[in-house]
Amino acid sequence: MTRHVLLVHLRDDPAAIAAYREHHRHVWPEVVESLRRAGVRRMDIHLLGRTAVMVVDIGDGLDIHRVFQAHQASSPRVVEWEQLMKSLQERSADAAPGEWWATMEPVFRLSDKEPAVAG
Repeated sequence: MTRHVLLVHLRDDPAAIAAYREHHRHVWPEVVESLRRAGVRRMDIHLLGRTAVMVVDIGDGLDIHRVFQAHQASSPRVVEWEQLMKSLQERSADAAPGEWWATMEPVFRLSDKEPAVAG
């Protein structure tokens, strides 16, 4: 399994932040199923103020961009969800050209099964 950590900012609007939280309390079943079919094994989203950090584990050998492309193209309902989420977010200034979320660089990992390593 491969882990990716991504960052995006929510709109600077308390109503948008509240809506983002509420939508993620009740993620549409089609979205969850699509993520799983695309290769996402685990996903956590954390918020601090208006900064959202997503931790995504995908199957070994999969490309994170292809996983999300497959997810986003999977159904009109998923497209609707993604557009709704994007309406509550602002593109990260640190995102690569053409990307919305910024990919964070791993610099340290401590595991109970492996020695500590730098990213």
